[in-house]
Amino acid sequence: MSENKYLQTIVKALDDKKGNDIRVIRISEISSMCDYLVIADGSNRNQVQAMCNNVEHAMREAGAEMKNREGYANGGWILLDYYDIIIHVFSEKERSFYDLDNIWRDGELLRPGEY
Repeated sequence: MSENKYLQTIVKALDDKKGNDIRVIRISEISSMCDYLVIADGSNRNQVQAMCNNVEHAMREAGAEMKNREGYANGGWILLDYYDIIIHVFSEKERSFYDLDNIWRDGELLRPGEY
């Protein structure tokens, strides 16, 4: 499956659990860490965990292999690493505090239909 299909799968899975302000940022031109970051937030720990559970299920169904997951027990900031795509799911407070949207502002913000 192509990265674009994986990105679509991730965004849909986050949206299905009412994820807020879902952003896909292409960073392949400015970082060797990965090609894309997906950033979203939820209103509380349970929603953040549910969003991540839904992404993991959808990506498993799509045949994607997860490299790593961090922060699940705390639920304030969960990172899901799918090699070329890294997903950051935050609580609203944590997203504001860490401000990854601003840190990666030099990346290309993609709109639906561009991935």
